[in-house]
Amino acid sequence: MQKYVGIYNDQAGGITHLGRVVMDAWLFEIIPMTETCEGWDAAQMQNLYEKVFAAWAPYDNLPSNLPEDYRMRHAMIYKKAMERGRESNWNPELGEDD
Repeated sequence: MQKYVGIYNDQAGGITHLGRVVMDAWLFEIIPMTETCEGWDAAQMQNLYEKVFAAWAPYDNLPSNLPEDYRMRHAMIYKKAMERGRESNWNPELGEDD
């Protein structure tokens, strides 16, 4: 059974689908920011995804609809992720297959 590598071991510094689930779980305090989800199995990640999905629902999945404290937290979490991504040669430009 494949396990999640954890946000800090993920591709592109964690700017992947699963990495975003982890970051959004941090945002909504579903898990502590010290939890990287390293070693989590598919069922655990699916459960986390469902909690994150439900947390985003009142905000229509738009950071601009978040309350100010959450908007600031979102900006901080994603800024750090983009820095990690750039350090691992992540390119924010969409490619032909994106």
